[in-house]
Amino acid sequence: MKTVVLVVAVIVGLALIAGGAILIAINRNGPAVLDTVDRIAGGKNNIELLHKQSLGEDPRQKLLVYGDPFSSKALPVFIFVHGGSWRNGNPDDYGFIARNIASKGFIVVLGGYRLRENGRYPAMLQDTAAVTAWVHENIAEFGGDPERLVLAGHSAGAYNVAQVALEQRWLAEAGVPARSIRGVVGLAGPYDFYPYDSDSTRAAFGSVGVGAESQPVNHVRSDAPPMLLVHGEQDSLVKPRNTRALAAALEDSGAEVDTLFMPAMTHNDPLLALANPWRRDPQIFDAVTRFIEQHAALSVPVQAETP
Repeated sequence: MKTVVLVVAVIVGLALIAGGAILIAINRNGPAVLDTVDRIAGGKNNIELLHKQSLGEDPRQKLLVYGDPFSSKALPVFIFVHGGSWRNGNPDDYGFIARNIASKGFIVVLGGYRLRENGRYPAMLQDTAAVTAWVHENIAEFGGDPERLVLAGHSAGAYNVAQVALEQRWLAEAGVPARSIRGVVGLAGPYDFYPYDSDSTRAAFGSVGVGAESQPVNHVRSDAPPMLLVHGEQDSLVKPRNTRALAAALEDSGAEVDTLFMPAMTHNDPLLALANPWRRDPQIFDAVTRFIEQHAALSVPVQAETP
């Protein structure tokens, strides 16, 4: 009996060590490790990389299209923009987002943008708008519906999609009709950080002299696309007050916004919740997929086009 107990204890201990090692690796090089873990833990599905497209001279200006190659329907499109403090990140590392979200009956596009000096404001917004414009013009070829687009992002990527959706100039300049944006999903996003409060925001925004006009909270309007904003209450990198401020401003303007605050979660936890095996706690994943279904299920416009 003692031997059995000892063996069980050793197995449990090794599992805890392995789990801790994985979490440490995720914190150091999160998306790439997370993608590998998800690929192993999630098993096989029909979702494949359908297309990879360069959008500029910078290698980060690119996008990847994922979907079921056997689908013949025009599906809603989920455009996801990565985080990384406008300094790091690569859409190649976010296949777990595509495999999991697309398996629910969507096309997923992973979008990149210029980083560091090349990506200083407004380059990150221009590149996010360029990804959206390419999708609107070309996604029908890969089974997507160009009039049913949901923009999404984590951290800096959540800023990018919120700003281009709210400040109308960016999508208008890229030739994207407002009616095609059916919703926005923000995970742990910075939306109200002026005066600039970190090295990354001072480098990406303060260094070029842009001010309060760079903030999503200052561009809310009653006809904004519906938004789902998710934040961990224990997030010390991007404080939850960012989501509270944007949600309150949207509500005050009469726009549609839903929030999901997770009491025990830190900054990267909402992202982990979209990957296996963490997806077994389905609260965030289900909220995101329900949001897409609710706002992009119909093929008729749900908001008036802005002139």
